Amino acid sequence: MFPTKVIVRFILLFFFAAQLTAQNLDVPYVPTPHDVVAAMLDVTDVAPGDYVIDLGSGDGRIVIAAAKRGAVGHGIDLNPVRVEEAEEKARKVGVQDRVVFLEGDLFDADISRATVLTMYLLSSVNLRLKPVILDQLRPGTRVVSHSFRMGNWEADEHLEIDGRHVYYWVVPANVMGNWEWESNGLKFSMDARQEYQKIDIDVNYGNSSMMVTDPLLVGERISFSAIDKNNGHSYLFSGRIEGSTISGTTQIRTGNSRSVENWSARLSRR
Repeated sequence: MFPTKVIVRFILLFFFAAQLTAQNLDVPYVPTPHDVVAAMLDVTDVAPGDYVIDLGSGDGRIVIAAAKRGAVGHGIDLNPVRVEEAEEKARKVGVQDRVVFLEGDLFDADISRATVLTMYLLSSVNLRLKPVILDQLRPGTRVVSHSFRMGNWEADEHLEIDGRHVYYWVVPANVMGNWEWESNGLKFSMDARQEYQKIDIDVNYGNSSMMVTDPLLVGERISFSAIDKNNGHSYLFSGRIEGSTISGTTQIRTGNSRSVENWSARLSRR
């Protein structure tokens, strides 16, 4: 029989080793329930043509479920045991040609090719990833997290499934700055302020300010209404932001007249 002190010492060493392993892996492995996986893929509308990247992919269930919906993608996990398990599960359900599982540090990963990014990490890890997400992912990329938020970047949608939480974001384009364009023979300018997907804008033509309503930024899409307070003429602008340009349409209402014009705005300064 081993002495009690030896047994206690062994238990303590095992406990500390487990703690160190969990710290080295950043996030302890806890699988996402299958109904939550389904909700995550539903809210991001995963479909054929999507490329899904799962950070901290564990046994691969999220990427595998996405592949069953016709998407392709890959998972990243620091634990080689989980990577092997995920590859085996993909083979068993016949999606091994649509998914790849990589052993690696999620903070070093290139996530730029994702159209959908999925996560079940920790709040502290999400906060470290937030600037990477905003820097690497294209505007319009859908991001979903099981259980954990991303600080002051408020979710576009929040779901609750049997007491578990799912948070959904769309990566916004950068619309911050001053924009200029012409419409209906008038010169317009717009000053846009932004906090993630929330925008506040002022629109002027000449030296006159307009009343702005319903400003909306979703991914790379922007829309808002601008009304001339003097004569009631209204302009509904909608378009796509691509770097330093916005291209789209303007619906113009002047008295009983209605018209639609192309809209092209250019960034004059940040």
